[in-house]
Amino acid sequence: MTTRADAQQILEQLAGSGAVLRDDQWTAIEALVVDRRQALVVQRTGWGKSAVYFIAAKLLRAAGRGPTVIVSPLLALMRNQVAAAERAGVQAATINSGNVAEWDDIHGRVQQGELDVLLVSPERLNNPDFRDNVMPALAADAGLVVVDEAHCVSDWGHDFRPDYRRIRTLIGELGHDVPVLATTATANDRVVEDVAGQLGVGGRDTLVLRGGLDRESLRLSVVKAGNPAQRAAWIAAHLGELPGSGIIYTLTVAQAHDIAALLRERGHTVAAYTGSTDPTEREQLESDLLANRVKALVATSALGMGFDKPDLGFVVHLGAPSSPIAYYQQVGRAGRATASADVVLLPGREDQEVWRYFASVAFPSEPMVRKVIGALEVDRPQSTVALEPLVDLNRSRLEMVLKVLDVDGAVRRVKGGWLSTGAPWVYDEDRYRRLDEARRREQQAMLDYQDTTGCRMTFLRGQLDDPELRDGERCGRCDNCAGADFTADVDAADTDDVRRQLMRPGVELSARRQWPSGLAKLGLDLSGRIVDGPATGRVIGRLTDLGWGTRLRRLLDEPDGEVSDDVVRAAVDVLAAWNWQTRPVAVLGLDSNTRPLLIRSLTERLARLGRLADLGTLSYRPERRPVTAANSAYRVAGLHDSWATPDLGDPGGPVLLVDDVADTGWTLTMAARVVRAAGAPEVLPFALASVS
Repeated sequence: MTTRADAQQILEQLAGSGAVLRDDQWTAIEALVVDRRQALVVQRTGWGKSAVYFIAAKLLRAAGRGPTVIVSPLLALMRNQVAAAERAGVQAATINSGNVAEWDDIHGRVQQGELDVLLVSPERLNNPDFRDNVMPALAADAGLVVVDEAHCVSDWGHDFRPDYRRIRTLIGELGHDVPVLATTATANDRVVEDVAGQLGVGGRDTLVLRGGLDRESLRLSVVKAGNPAQRAAWIAAHLGELPGSGIIYTLTVAQAHDIAALLRERGHTVAAYTGSTDPTEREQLESDLLANRVKALVATSALGMGFDKPDLGFVVHLGAPSSPIAYYQQVGRAGRATASADVVLLPGREDQEVWRYFASVAFPSEPMVRKVIGALEVDRPQSTVALEPLVDLNRSRLEMVLKVLDVDGAVRRVKGGWLSTGAPWVYDEDRYRRLDEARRREQQAMLDYQDTTGCRMTFLRGQLDDPELRDGERCGRCDNCAGADFTADVDAADTDDVRRQLMRPGVELSARRQWPSGLAKLGLDLSGRIVDGPATGRVIGRLTDLGWGTRLRRLLDEPDGEVSDDVVRAAVDVLAAWNWQTRPVAVLGLDSNTRPLLIRSLTERLARLGRLADLGTLSYRPERRPVTAANSAYRVAGLHDSWATPDLGDPGGPVLLVDDVADTGWTLTMAARVVRAAGAPEVLPFALASVS
């Protein structure tokens, strides 16, 4: 018979001889191991949820049960979990995108019963080989199934992942006495209810453990330091004062790199960590932060759930997340094993523009989704790459739609791609509308958090429906309870210096090198490498930049008009610093439906200042129609044959091709082909701004 003493002994292996098993941890372990019940555990970061499932896994194995399957969302989290399991004497392995070469060996170890714990990503659950050959054995023999970060199941949550919904299939195939544990730190009442429904847990015999969400080590502050340059200068000035090492969160990849570069120039040991960082480099950066070899990682939300550094001394946000729940999850990384940790939010007016952008790429409309279903066949699999030319969705949105349709039963993933099941499918418009309304409320709540004069920790706990929150409760630690630890004041000279650095114009604009697949289906004989496109180009700045981003967004929001002197100076600085092999001899503006005067005036002034031949405007054909497609193949097809052939004469050298905004890069690519076909030996693209 399993006893609390058995659990305590394993905890000491896991966390050290001084660790003591709490009553509520034992309650969860007993429900899983002794009673074989389902459990839903919603507890704050640092409560010890992983201890519950590792101890339960070890006890179940000792009782002769099968391995524990843990569905875990992030590589960083998996690495931490495997290391923790080994400390407790638990034989653990993980199957994820970072260890493809080990999959066959791990599959064999599962089948031989050599593993106590198998950690899998939710995406793996619908890999055809894993789903058909490995999962049936796991479902038959599993001792325990754990759904970690279970709020990802719910599209009401802050980090919805469609693949998590497949877990219900796994749970449905389990034996009747296989316990299931779902855990999360960030779920309000609505998310808890949805998680229970999605996973099939939460019935009459399910143990639900919801604890208080107060974090006694966190000192929450909001510092309204002003414009982007002032806020960046504030971080540069105060980073050395913050305790230990920590994380500086930004809302975009561009901001992460900008701030990391700025802080390094000022002598701080920092590095950028984003979704575009190579997986191997990510692991090294995580190791550097764990070992305090860096003062901070400047990160997007890619460094979030599950990153476990108990002594993390601070979390700073340059820009507010769109949800108090997401904010609580990120700040929860700090102060897990320290007496105090600083949590500072530096909000900006441009935050809401970033929120609106991410909201704009949510689940597509019903006609678009039905177009995806209609493009699939019932007996011939099609890959995502093959589907792209048939629907107007970019790769990431198309994959999301397919995953949701898979869970809903309308499509099925098989070896070689996706099939239509032929099953009827209903677009849940009411749910998506309510989701949009909920997101708007959460965005307003995040603005309210910034402005509240009440206790900030109480505010966050209220947003998460903390069951232990009492009326009028105050944390006694935040800036509103205990007084501000930081002022918003920034030295004017430092701000000017930061502004000069951030406002240095010039960002490289990578050229498209490969045609999108499937263009033949759209009537174009284009494939393989692009041999007649533009050279690598330049823009003054990204719209998401902390420096030029604000100025460029304001410029592009204004009615069409003559280009201003400061923008011309920036353009000249970019061109002067451009290390081209051969200087351009002429300049040509792109036709525009929205900003013809802006582009034309910029072209004229660059021609005059740079002593370049002014070739005028590359004009649209009269029958050309504006292209709004997001999908690369559709954009190329729409842009093909859009411009009249220009009369360049004999330019005798490279032509500078000028536009206002570069988004996907296909407009400049297709236009450059026309210019080169008209006689230009090389085309150098230049735009005021790039979207990213």
